[in-house]
Amino acid sequence: MKILIANDDGIAANGIRALAEALSVNNEVYMIAPDRERSAAGHSLTMHTPLRVEELEPKFGLKRTWVISGTPGDCVKIGLSTILSEEEKPDLVISGINHGPNLGVDILYSGTVSCALEGAMRGYPSIAVSLASMKAEYDDFKVAAEFIADFVPRVNTIDFPKKSILNINIPNLSKEDIAGIAITKLGDKMFTDNYDKRVDPRGKVYYWLAGELVKCDEDDGTDIQAVRCNKISITPVTFEMTHKSIMADLEKAFCHDGICGW
Repeated sequence: MKILIANDDGIAANGIRALAEALSVNNEVYMIAPDRERSAAGHSLTMHTPLRVEELEPKFGLKRTWVISGTPGDCVKIGLSTILSEEEKPDLVISGINHGPNLGVDILYSGTVSCALEGAMRGYPSIAVSLASMKAEYDDFKVAAEFIADFVPRVNTIDFPKKSILNINIPNLSKEDIAGIAITKLGDKMFTDNYDKRVDPRGKVYYWLAGELVKCDEDDGTDIQAVRCNKISITPVTFEMTHKSIMADLEKAFCHDGICGW
């Protein structure tokens, strides 16, 4: 299988290296990654500055490797539209392995998830993968990388809905200690929005985002609870954002005899 991998932690991150090494054993893998960490970049794109692209000597069993000066979304967008030849176009796009979880509505801020969404927007089956731990040593990612390598052959058995990705979060545990796999829905928020107010040495006030973990119900079926129960969470996520249930009410409010206006 041909696979494009990208991330938001940068080309030197241990997570993407572990993913590359695991996938390259049985697949043709291409990497396009940012030149630095771009965590919480969301689905931003580079619009007002040049986008620099450099091909590097491939390592870790990769077929080809590029580093770019842009965002995670740029990596997949320019990769699928411009960098990869028709013969190199992937069967699957995988983003990660991220350093830290991407759970609940916090995925809206995630550069990791945005990579996968960009792939889905262009019609490719796409997966976002995160290690649910802030530890970032290379060995911490081996179990997660092994799981994804084992999961990839099953992708052909899944009828990926259009406008959708799979968001996967894997506990930082040994294979034996992982309690199973849960097919989940997105939770609410994993962290509160608390800002610490501080003063710098020059007497200027600044703020530092310092949220705390949010408690949730024991059996709520969410990705957050699954990971807390030491399970691998797999959540199908769509970017179909039209809230169709309210359309009829809006038509009643603004439309009369087939004509809509104000």
